[in-house]
Amino acid sequence: MNPPDKPGFDPQTAPRFTEIPTFMRCPLASSPDDVDIALIGVPYDGGVTNRPGARHGPREIRNSSSLTRTIHHVSRFNPFDACHVADLGDVRFSAMYDPETVARDIETFYTAVLNAGATPLSAGGDHSISYPILRALGRNEPVGMVHIDAHADTWGPFQGCKFHHGAPFRLAVEDGVLDPVRTVQIGIRGAQPFTDGWEFSKQSGMRVIFMEEFTEMGVSAVIEEARRVVGDGPTYISFDVDGLDPVYAPGTGTPEIGGITTIEAQALLRGLGGLNLVGGDVVEVSPPFDQSGNTALVGATLMFEILCLLAAARDSK
Repeated sequence: MNPPDKPGFDPQTAPRFTEIPTFMRCPLASSPDDVDIALIGVPYDGGVTNRPGARHGPREIRNSSSLTRTIHHVSRFNPFDACHVADLGDVRFSAMYDPETVARDIETFYTAVLNAGATPLSAGGDHSISYPILRALGRNEPVGMVHIDAHADTWGPFQGCKFHHGAPFRLAVEDGVLDPVRTVQIGIRGAQPFTDGWEFSKQSGMRVIFMEEFTEMGVSAVIEEARRVVGDGPTYISFDVDGLDPVYAPGTGTPEIGGITTIEAQALLRGLGGLNLVGGDVVEVSPPFDQSGNTALVGATLMFEILCLLAAARDSK
């Protein structure tokens, strides 16, 4: 039996291989009350159209996030000092083989988080989880979005189901919870069997930066363009790890070569500081295809970058 904790014990200062794994070794909270930033796992991959396994993403990201330190080496910002950050555990599903019920369960969970005044930062799970999260976030006012991905995720129904990982942002636009004019999609690439998704993104008003344009523009110009598009309104960050080149993130369901590097991704996220950020997610980490564990480490590191942005945004209000 473990001895009782000493007064002032901080699990973030304990050896990284000890204690129950939580996101970034934060305290585990049973309620969003009094939490500023809620770290949430959504272990669902019932919406994948290719390789499965993202349901295991939150657990492995938690394990890899034990390496997270507290002070950002560039900004010298400590998000854990600025905000009360806690791991709220995983969304629980009442019928995980029914995609519509799963979406409802996720929306209900996040509505409670938002009603408590917490800012959500999530680990997926496949990208279909972003749709119900946006339904909760945009219930009073549609949000803008910085979306980093190899795919636009604005396709229509697949195999008779609209709740899949290639459709979340089309659904969110159609529901009026995502403002397409304040949405930028970065890193899009890869051949497709039809152009429906690309066309929906552009026709709805989204700014789509294909990977070739990203390379020509450079990270600094892409940051400037992203900031122009989302403006001062409430903005969500959604990062699909397949936006990275599979050299850096092989453990994902739909890899596409010719992607963003990890250093470019970090620079891109850091350039979003000062925006009116209201939440974020990192999705599509699939541990069964992540033999080295590197993709989970990448996912955890990206979550820390986004956490710093969200904590700074809350701290400035």
